[in-house]
Formats: sequence, C-alpha cells, structure tokens
Amino acid sequence: MNTVKGQALYTRAKKIIPGGTQLLSKRSELYAPGLWPPYAKKASGCTIEDLDGNNFLDFSTMGIGSCLLGYADKKVNEAVQKVVANGSMCSLNFPEEVELAEELLKLHPWADMVRYARSGGEILAQAARIARAGTGKDRIVFCGYHGWHDWYLAGNLQDGDQLGDHLLTGLQPLGVPSGLKGTAVPFHYNAIEELDAALALGDIAAVIMEPFRYQEPENDFLQKVRKKANKAGAVLIFDEVTSGWRYVHGGIHQLYSVIPDIVVYAKAISNGFPCAALVGKEEIMQYAQETFISSTYWTERVGSAAAIATIKELKEQQVAEYLLKTGTKVQNIWKNAADSHNLSINIEGRPALTHFSFNHDTPQILSTLLTQELLDRSVLGNTAYYGSFAHKDEHITIYEEALNEAFKSIAKAVESGEPEKFLRCEQAYKGFTRLT
Repeated sequence: MNTVKGQALYTRAKKIIPGGTQLLSKRSELYAPGLWPPYAKKASGCTIEDLDGNNFLDFSTMGIGSCLLGYADKKVNEAVQKVVANGSMCSLNFPEEVELAEELLKLHPWADMVRYARSGGEILAQAARIARAGTGKDRIVFCGYHGWHDWYLAGNLQDGDQLGDHLLTGLQPLGVPSGLKGTAVPFHYNAIEELDAALALGDIAAVIMEPFRYQEPENDFLQKVRKKANKAGAVLIFDEVTSGWRYVHGGIHQLYSVIPDIVVYAKAISNGFPCAALVGKEEIMQYAQETFISSTYWTERVGSAAAIATIKELKEQQVAEYLLKTGTKVQNIWKNAADSHNLSINIEGRPALTHFSFNHDTPQILSTLLTQELLDRSVLGNTAYYGSFAHKDEHITIYEEALNEAFKSIAKAVESGEPEKFLRCEQAYKGFTRLT
C-alpha cells in the first residue's frame, strides 16, 4: 500500500496547522501512526479513496458518527445542490429553518421552540448559556462528553483529572479563565450518589448529560435525574449529539420515556453537512432572547436543507432498525473471531454504536495491530463500530473475512509474548498528546 502523498501532506500540515488537523479524532496517530491514511480524495457509500489511490471500506467511525446514510448520499446531496444553486446565503432568512424546526417539533411534542448552530460544541455552549440565563445560576453538573468550550473544560480547573472519564485523560484547561473554577462539576453515569453530592453544592443552572453512551441506565437512573433536576430548579439538558437518530428516529431519550427541558442534536442530523439543533420548552428557550447568542453562519441554508432531507430519509429507510440488525451482525463477528482465535474481548454499547476492548496487559498494542492488519486488507477499522445504512451484506462479509485474518495475526502476536514486535508502526496514541 503506497501512502507517500498522504503522509507527505500530513507532515507538511503539522508544520503549519497545530496538531495537523482541526479534529482530534481525525489524527492518524490515534489509529496507526504512519500507516493510517490522513486524507481522502473521494468518499461514497462506505468507500473512501485516499490521496494515493488506495480504496478502503470504512468500518471505523463513518465521518466521526455523522454519516448514518453513508457518504455522498444522493438525496441529501441533491437537496444541498438545489439550495446552493439558488444561493445559500443572503441578507434575508431562508424558509428551510422554519421547515426544519416544525419537523423537529413534530418529533418532540413536549417541546415548543428550536435554535440552530453548525456543530455539537456550539449548540451545547448555547444550551449552557440559555440555562444560566434562565435560572440566574452559574454551576453546571455534567456527565459525558460535551465539547471543547470554556464552560465544559472548566471541569478540570479543580484538583485532579475531572474530565478523564468523560472526555480524555490529561487535558490541561489552559486558556480557560480561573474564575470558572467550581462552575462545572462531573458525575458518573448510573452514580446517583455522585449527582446528589454535586447538586448539594447549590447554585445549579443545569444538569447536562448524554442519556446514553455505552451503558444502559440502571435502577430508573434517568427518571431519578429528572426528579432531582426539578428539585434543584435546574434545567435538564440531554446531549444527543452522538446518540441522536442511530437508535431511534429522533433521540434515544424517547426509549426511556424521560423528557428533558432541552435536547441537542448535531452529527447525524444532516449526514455530514454542518448543522446542529437545540429543541426545548418555551419557558427556558425564551431566554435566548434575553442573552446575546448570534452567528452569521447559523443562518446559511445548506445545513437546514441537508437536515430536512436526512431526517426524511432516515425515517423512510427505517435506518435505526437497520443499524440494529447490522450492528448485531458486527458484534457477533467480533465474538466468533475472538472465540476462534482464543482471544478475550469485552464488548460494550448498543449494536448501532459499539466497541470492544482486548482483555490483555497491552491492549493498546493489540488495537494498533488490529488497525494495521485491517489496513493491509483495505479496511479502515479499529475496536469501535459506527453503524451506517451504507454497510450492506456484501461489505459486512468482506469485513468479517478481514477481521478474522486480523485476529489470527493478533493471536500469533499474543502467543509470541512480544506482540509489539509485530507492529510496523508506533503504538497508537491514547488521549490528548502534542504532536509537534
């Protein structure tokens, strides 16, 4: 596999772009340093062509979870091309933002109003600001990953690595004002006693959490969170940037029959085009007019048009149901391959977004080796699976064959007692690491 062009460009990029890329999750060093293709030339369905002309089946993150329909979906592209041809920005508003808002409110009859942004971090920053404005309080209690903005990274202004279990280990809150210390307090999923301790601090503006990531709620956990947020006079905000659309048409909170005050979406809502939405109750959403929240590019037309087309197709194709089936097949492939080659793995998550870990004393070496072996077989993959409607049976068959061969190689490496010697690259980085 020739990767000269891609690696050369990435070397140039790291000299003029801090970290080499705008998104941590797209750093090659997180997968197989020097081997993972850094750049794409073309993407369609679940196939990616890199700068060197290599073609890969993508069984990794499918655009960091944004492309549930697959890359360059025809109907979504047509909707976008139409509005681009008619002008995607001007001095007036576009009707698509009203149409999208009405569609989102049909899916959430408990809600009354909608606002937009173009990324998950932005929309969560909006949610945090609105909650603080509406309650007149400062402290936010959170669980899960919620972006890069100051309100969230303030969690690491306290002693210890508060974000280590929610985002990444070793994050320094450099550039975050020290005056925000104590304004963001974490709690772990299903740890209701931790939530109680955080709420006891008082001055709680909001409880912001992912209603689901990999763990199922236990002992009516989400229902208890709802009641405790009410008692604290706090706004309950569900972050469905990742969980939205892939488990159920809309948000996974619908499966648990727990109604938040605000729910936020991004990623898969628009199948790779920039769009994010905040859906909420009128009594709290009205405070978006009391505080200043505004951006020129939140009014462009492409994101709304893409989201309208995406939501329609997700429903018509019953994508959530499809992902349950294909994700279950992938989980079974992992289990069978591990059993066949005497490897011990632990699988977590619902089928549509799942991952596994190697039960070994050097799991990071083995996961790097997995990526290396899959690349040799023209598959982009690691220990996580982000399901997509573009993954058809023929693709899953190819993936199964590649994974079995990869596990066979990993088993040999483990048996040797020195699996690191089977790597042709550095061990993949874990967490936040400076590259230059």
